Amino acid sequence: MQRIAHPLLSNSLGSHKTLTSFHFGSKGSFPKIYLQASLHAEELPGMLVAHHLRALLEAADAAGQLRGEIVLVPVANPIGLAQRLNHKAMGRFELDSAQNFNRHYPDLAKSIEPGLRDALGQDAQANVALVRQAIGGYLHNWAPASELQSLRRTLLLLAHDADHVLDLHCDSEAVMHFYTEENCWPQLESLAHFLGSEAILLARNSGAWSFDECLSGVWWQLADALSAAGRSVVLPQACCSTTIELRGEADVSHAVAQADARALFAWLQHAQALTCERMPEVPPAKCQPTPLAGSETLTAVGPGVVVFAAELGSVLQVGDLVAEIIDPIAAQTQRVLAGVAGTFYARSRERYVHAGGEIGKIAGAKAFRSGPLLGA
Repeated sequence: MQRIAHPLLSNSLGSHKTLTSFHFGSKGSFPKIYLQASLHAEELPGMLVAHHLRALLEAADAAGQLRGEIVLVPVANPIGLAQRLNHKAMGRFELDSAQNFNRHYPDLAKSIEPGLRDALGQDAQANVALVRQAIGGYLHNWAPASELQSLRRTLLLLAHDADHVLDLHCDSEAVMHFYTEENCWPQLESLAHFLGSEAILLARNSGAWSFDECLSGVWWQLADALSAAGRSVVLPQACCSTTIELRGEADVSHAVAQADARALFAWLQHAQALTCERMPEVPPAKCQPTPLAGSETLTAVGPGVVVFAAELGSVLQVGDLVAEIIDPIAAQTQRVLAGVAGTFYARSRERYVHAGGEIGKIAGAKAFRSGPLLGA
């Protein structure tokens, strides 16, 4: 195992932050799998999972079980981790720019397509190598102008040539669920089964320019751009990425994190990044994937105290009561009802809501939304 410190660009005199990565196996070995935790820095379950996974990987490394290359970044956002306001963690948005740490990643396909238009052909393996070389060249030439940009660049440099990218997040209160692009789902289905995901949200493109979609989206977007330019090339989906929502913010315990780490370790064996005497069996699915465009976000018409009637993970029908919003001054109750049938997979931890505030989310089976599909 190799530990590498990556200094970030400093925004202020006398202040420097460092990103730390842990590398297992030999550089360039297949498959390369990249895992990072807590890009939204107040989302801590992934950080604890990474801690326990690191111990398993160190033992596997000592036993000579590394077949592929595994890169683990247990604290993916030292900038956000240092941000606090009125004793509360502020790890989702950078306070200086107000930008979401998991948005505004570059359009890699648009940046590298002109230089590759005449270079790619019918050899899939050669094409993958050329595309990864072009992405690496773009990232090395990117001169970040801020601490935040240097964080984004560093994370992409570590992950851009990975076959699989796992970005560990969590929701406010939630069951285990996944976000991934449609092109990635066939290769990531087993991972969702190992982790026992209770909702799987698929999209061609969420429109969020997030870290994971920056890395997987470049492949199908580049293929589409070349096809539109009249170039017929063989270009596989060489990077499959996912955002894994490890339940809710308060789900931080050794028992839960160790179970998730063991599940990830079993999937790494299944993905042949680790050798094993007996290949772990893929558990049965707990749910079927649904379109991200079919996810309903429930909101409050007026302010009040939130009292949930529906439990997380429950399967709701249209018209089922999800929550009541109590206005104790007017002695009025607002009923929040399910507008779609599906799994109630996430809800707010806050028990007081403003008018228009988010209450929860239901994974519906039929797409009904368009445009950007993820919130701020």
